[in-house]
Amino acid sequence: MVKRREKQDLTRLTKKQRKHLKEFGEQHPFHDDVADRPRETQIVRLPSRPDRSRPESDEDVEEEEEKPSAYEKLLSTCRSAGDLSEDEESEEEDDEGEEVDDELAEADEGEDEDDDLEQSGDEEVEEEDGDEVPASSEEQNNVGGEKQAGEKELEEEFIDEAQEEEFCLESNLPAEGDQEKTDQSEEEDMHHETELSDEEVKKIAAGSKIRTQVKWSRLGVLQCVRPLERFPSIGQASSVPLPSFHKALEENWHSLNQPMGGAASDLTDLQKELLRLMGSYRDMYYPECSPEVEGPEVRRAYCLHALNHVLKANSRVLAHNARLKEAKGAEEEEFRDQGLTRPKVLILVPTRDGALRVVQTFISLLEPRGKKMDVSNKKRFKDEFGEDPNAKPTNLHRPDDYSAVFSGNVDDHFRIGLSILKRSMRLYSPFYSSDIIVASPLGLRTLLGVEGEAQRDFDFLSSIELLVLDQTDVFLMQNWEHVLHVMKHVNLQPLDSHGVDFSRVRMWNLNNWAGYYRQTLVFSAIPDPQISSILTKHSRNYRGQVATKNLPKTGSICQVLVQLPHVFQMFQADGFMDQDTRFQFFVEKVLPQYRDSVMSHTLIYVPSYFDFVRLRNFLKKEDISFSSISEYSKRSEVSKARHYFQKGEKQFLLFSERFHFYKRYTIKGIQNLVFYALPTYAHFYSEMCNMLQTSTGAAALTCTALYSRYDTHRLLAVTGAERAAQMVQSNKSVHLFITGEDKSA
Repeated sequence: MVKRREKQDLTRLTKKQRKHLKEFGEQHPFHDDVADRPRETQIVRLPSRPDRSRPESDEDVEEEEEKPSAYEKLLSTCRSAGDLSEDEESEEEDDEGEEVDDELAEADEGEDEDDDLEQSGDEEVEEEDGDEVPASSEEQNNVGGEKQAGEKELEEEFIDEAQEEEFCLESNLPAEGDQEKTDQSEEEDMHHETELSDEEVKKIAAGSKIRTQVKWSRLGVLQCVRPLERFPSIGQASSVPLPSFHKALEENWHSLNQPMGGAASDLTDLQKELLRLMGSYRDMYYPECSPEVEGPEVRRAYCLHALNHVLKANSRVLAHNARLKEAKGAEEEEFRDQGLTRPKVLILVPTRDGALRVVQTFISLLEPRGKKMDVSNKKRFKDEFGEDPNAKPTNLHRPDDYSAVFSGNVDDHFRIGLSILKRSMRLYSPFYSSDIIVASPLGLRTLLGVEGEAQRDFDFLSSIELLVLDQTDVFLMQNWEHVLHVMKHVNLQPLDSHGVDFSRVRMWNLNNWAGYYRQTLVFSAIPDPQISSILTKHSRNYRGQVATKNLPKTGSICQVLVQLPHVFQMFQADGFMDQDTRFQFFVEKVLPQYRDSVMSHTLIYVPSYFDFVRLRNFLKKEDISFSSISEYSKRSEVSKARHYFQKGEKQFLLFSERFHFYKRYTIKGIQNLVFYALPTYAHFYSEMCNMLQTSTGAAALTCTALYSRYDTHRLLAVTGAERAAQMVQSNKSVHLFITGEDKSA
């Protein structure tokens, strides 16, 4: 009766009174009935941001047990009575009020322009601006919201601590029949049993390198570097055997490609050669891993290698547990088979969808045929890492590489621990009880923190034995600093013991030599000096490194369909990071050629966001007519900039590479294309040039690209190896190529 009376009272309130009641939790004193018996004033503490979108549920019993506040009661009854259109309008006004300043500003400036857009018939602009194109949360985190995102993630992060005893390595014993196989694999895997001398460690730290080169049938040219002479260099593929696999994998590793539809008993040639290199425990860099072709094959190969490594290591520990238990009371043997912390494998992937595919591959390799494997928290994992079932598929055409990278859940802030024992897997295990950690660089960055922060933790990375970086080129489009930050915190001496049994810890872990035994696997779609620096600057594997070095015969310029002159202008730079020389060359030599009003519709493509900001500030200072589009631009700003540029109201369009990476919009009206630097992805060059097809009726189309000798890796991918060599060695600083139907590049 009381609740019904409250509803009746609320229906008699005016729209203004209901709004005041929702905001302050009580009616305005002006409407108080002074004739009634005076009541004590109730003070209600409101949450900082009430959840207005949560509908009323049927779980009244649970809500009563939780004792909701007076404000929540009033708000729920207000929603119950909110079937009236006035209440709905009031809620819309409240939601719109949070962004009233932005909308008013956009309404004043863009009302007439939006009408012009509709009348112009540019349907593609409206479709693309209205489409929910997936974008990385890095676009927001880079502007200073990383810490807030990390704190929010930590508050909601679920960690399974209920099965510690079941998945504890120290207290478990091997299953029946597994001990003999464990002893054999212990003899076969000698990488972590090798002892280094102090002189050898000093030699590795000093950068000693012995270089060799070999060619394999599928991987191509392999450049090998080893620091110590006593470990032989890699030979031909036939001389390197496939690694031996753990007993738990014998049933399924042959059918590694079965989900792909291939033969269940065959590995691909690429996977065989990758597994041979992985099994040798050398560091590896493979920069030809396109997300739509080689990506799935490579992922299955390194998942098999990582799982094999973990199962062998855990089986060895369990076998030693059994031998110590048998020898109890007698003279105990000494077994040093562990690190300072349990995590052995760290896999970095850019999105949650990548983590989902990694875990699914682990399950398919471990799950016995015809039986279901025990995987804890599997449903929760699929809900959090799977694709949103309510997500609407886009109707716009995107390239295949875009669809491969941005399929599924594209959130880039996550981390999850996996513990594996006796054909069982636990997801969301605490990091210090995990064997494998799958995370994004941002997800780890918010946990590692920086020096001086009170809440930070990096001890769980102290004993990483296998580090995998998949789709490393996508990290360049997110925030490369996060990757470097993670690399600096791998294999550091822990600050706490975390309950470790030091009698079981390997001597090289105690000596802080874990970095010399860690294997690092780097997979990327493109070669890039920043990516290769992971091995050259942050890896010290005593076994050495192997990198694929294949020169492209034809460049992406051959994919340009427009009849277009391509002018490549070379400038002299002092180093890879010499951006000042590039800026001065552009401002003094290139930009004046396009300042004339005749050279309108000029798009300036800028790969680096720092260069983008520098150019934007310069154009503003010089009062040059331009608009700009970057990964941080709002949807309305993008629409206006494209409209101004297409109609010729703005002479220049400053265009960032990361915007193109995340959106792939078609920019209409380009007549002059200027590459401030060659694109990170070679196919972006042809994609941008082919946009000039939409410039019908243009008198002359031009394309200009700036490069230095430090851009050779990008020049190779754009023009091809033969042309790039001629351009770099030539005495001329300007080179011209023409593409199109009549003349081919």
